[in-house]
Amino acid sequence: MTDPAQTRTAFDTAERTMWAGRAHAYAASFARLCAHPVERLLDAAEVETGTHVLDVGTGTGTAALAALARGARVCAVDADAGMVAVARAAGVAARAAVLPELPFPDGEFEAVVGNFVVNHVGRPRTALAELRRVLKPGGRIALTLWGARRGAGQELFGRAFAAAGAVIPADLPRLDPAEDFVRTADGFAELLREAGFTDAGARELEWDHRTTVDEWWGGAAAGVATAGLIVTSQDEGTVVRIRREYERLAGEFAAGENELALPHIALVACGRAR
Repeated sequence: MTDPAQTRTAFDTAERTMWAGRAHAYAASFARLCAHPVERLLDAAEVETGTHVLDVGTGTGTAALAALARGARVCAVDADAGMVAVARAAGVAARAAVLPELPFPDGEFEAVVGNFVVNHVGRPRTALAELRRVLKPGGRIALTLWGARRGAGQELFGRAFAAAGAVIPADLPRLDPAEDFVRTADGFAELLREAGFTDAGARELEWDHRTTVDEWWGGAAAGVATAGLIVTSQDEGTVVRIRREYERLAGEFAAGENELALPHIALVACGRAR
């Protein structure tokens, strides 16, 4: 087991603070976006009936529930107690654990999946080494990541912040540059190879996330994720301006009355433990 003092970073601490108490707001907003790649994630990890799988960073349990629907044997962990509670209420065997300190013996699982968890750890390479530790030799890993290339829908809030003159907080979670990696398909695959995975590969996924003007705003207004930190750090007048600019710019993505189709791009990577 690694020493927590050696693996926790300021980024990790900021992430824990950012997500605390926001599980239900996340479930009502951005969780549906993050659910889109789940079936591809499970396919990449070769999850099927009987597979003993760990869903790391389970959030509200979306990937774990999809694995259970395939007949897999599923354990799930998340760093946030609120997320764990929501996942448990949905029927997931979830517990609190923070990468890279997993409470499992070596070689416990046949597959590990992590849906956007790499975006939320301060030491990605150390986290991947821990995920390799809990995999059996030959076990599969599959991960998703918000990468360097972004869809137009991913820029919507940033454009609204700029148009409204929002002040970006100086204390947003920022990964130490020494811990970062190239956030492309090739860079993500190389990260897995560095961590000791073979047959590593990655590719982009593109899709239009279908949502509504109010639902998409609701996540940010409730403080969910980085966009939420920015919105909730503004004074009341600036929040009003952000909302106005958001609604104006959202018109570019109109897909029916009050509905939006927001283009998104993510990466999915997989590999095999030696």
